[in-house]
Amino acid sequence: MKLSFPIRIYIIALIFRLIPVFLTANLGIGLDDMFQYDMLARSLASGNGFRWYAEDDLQMLAQYVDFDLSTAKNYDPEYGLYTSFRAPLYPTFLAIVYFIFGQEFSRFFYTRLAQAIFLGATLAPMTYLIAKEFSFFFPLSNDEEKVAKFSAWIVACYPMLLVYPLGLGTENPFFILLLCSFYFLLKSINQPSNSNFLFAGIFLGLTALTRSVILPFAGLSLLYLIYLHRKKALIAFISFVLVITPWIIRNSLLHGKLTGIETSMGYNLYLGYHPLGNGSFVFGPSLDLLTIMDDSERDEIGTQKAIELIKHQPERFIPLALNRLGFFFGLEKRVLIYFYSNNLLGYIPQPILLTIAFILLTPFVLLSIFSVFGILSLKKSHQTNLLLLLIACYLLPHVFILSEDRFHLALIPYFAILASYGYTLISTRALNFKKWQTVISIILICLLLLNWGLELNRDAEKIAILFSPTGNTVGFPY
Repeated sequence: MKLSFPIRIYIIALIFRLIPVFLTANLGIGLDDMFQYDMLARSLASGNGFRWYAEDDLQMLAQYVDFDLSTAKNYDPEYGLYTSFRAPLYPTFLAIVYFIFGQEFSRFFYTRLAQAIFLGATLAPMTYLIAKEFSFFFPLSNDEEKVAKFSAWIVACYPMLLVYPLGLGTENPFFILLLCSFYFLLKSINQPSNSNFLFAGIFLGLTALTRSVILPFAGLSLLYLIYLHRKKALIAFISFVLVITPWIIRNSLLHGKLTGIETSMGYNLYLGYHPLGNGSFVFGPSLDLLTIMDDSERDEIGTQKAIELIKHQPERFIPLALNRLGFFFGLEKRVLIYFYSNNLLGYIPQPILLTIAFILLTPFVLLSIFSVFGILSLKKSHQTNLLLLLIACYLLPHVFILSEDRFHLALIPYFAILASYGYTLISTRALNFKKWQTVISIILICLLLLNWGLELNRDAEKIAILFSPTGNTVGFPY
C-alpha cells in the first residue's frame, strides 16, 4: 500500500533529524536557558512543582553567577524557588520525558529523540497541510500540489531545523504548536465548524503557554475570526482563555498581583536597550538581573531601567529597532559560532568548516529572496490577511524588544510556502508583476543583501578567528 505524501515526508524528515541525534548521543547541554529548563523539568518530574535553583543547582552554577538568596521569599534549599519567569509548557514536556526515562545523563539523549520524533519531524507534513489550505494559489490543482510538496521538502531538509532538536529550547514545541494553531485558524476560515474553532483556540493557548510572544497574534487572529463568523467563533476565544487562565491564576497567586504567563519582559527590555548592547542578546549585561531572585521584582526593575534608558537616549530607539530588524533577518551563523568556538564539536578542518557554514547559511538567503516574489504575488483574501497578520504580529515585538537570527526560524515554514509559490511562478513564467511590484521586490531584495553584507563586515574579525587553526577553542560567548 502506497503511503500518503504527509506520512512519507514525515518519515524522511524524521530520518534526517535522527542522524544528528544519534551522532550526539553523549552530548550534554550548554547555555543558561537550557540549564533553567532542565532545572524546572527535574523539579516537575520529581513532584516538587515549578521550581528552580535548588542548592545543588546553585553549586553547579556558582562559577558563572553569584546568586543571592538571602532576600528570596519562601526559598527552600532542597527544592528551590517557585518561579514565573519561564512559560510552563516546554518544561512540562521535558518533565514527561524525564519521568518516563529517568533523570540520569541519558535524559538529554531521550529528550532529543522525543523532540525529533514528536516535534521536529512533524513540521514538514504540517507545512504541506497548511499550503494545501491556500487553495487560491493556482487555478490548476497540479501547481497547487507542487507548491505544497515543495514547501514540505524545504522544511524537511532545512539545515537549522535538522539540528534544533539537539537543543533544550522552547522553539522545539513552539514551531509545531504555532503551525497547528495557524492550520486550524485557516480551517476555521475555510470551514467554520465548531471543532475547527475549538482546536484553533486550544492550540493558540498551548502556543502562548510555550512562548507568550505570540499573544498579540493570538488576540488579533481570534478577533478576526469573530469579525468573520460572529458568535460562532466565540468557541475559539473561550477555549483559548480556558487554556491559559489556570497558569495566569497560578502566577498571580504566587506574586499577589495580576501576572501574565511569564515574567521575562522586563529582563528582555533591559537587554534590548542596554547601553552596551545593540538590540540583540549581549552576554555581560545578561547577568545583571539574574541575581534578583524575585521574578516580579526583576520584571519591574528591568522594565523601569529600560524606560529610563530610552528616556536618557531617545535617539537610540529607531537605530536599535532597525538593528533588531536586521538581526531578525540575519544569517543563521550564531549557533555555529558558539558551538564550534567552545569546542563542543571538536576541531574541523577549514574546507569542511566552510562547507558546513555554506550549507547552514545559504538556505535562508534563497528562501528570503524567493519569498519576496511569493508575498508580493499573493491575492487578497482572508487567508492572506491571516498570514500577513502572523508575520507582522510575530516580527514587531522582536523589533521593539529583543531580536536574534534564531527568532525567524518560527516563520521558516511560512517562508517556505511563499518561496515555493514565488519559485513556481517564476519557473512556469507565470510571474506577472506590475510596475509597483517590481520596484518593491527590487528594494526588498537589495535591503536583504545589504543587511547580510553589513552583518558579514561587522563580524569579519570574529569569522576570521573562527576559521583559524585555533578557532574551536576561542570560546565566543553566545
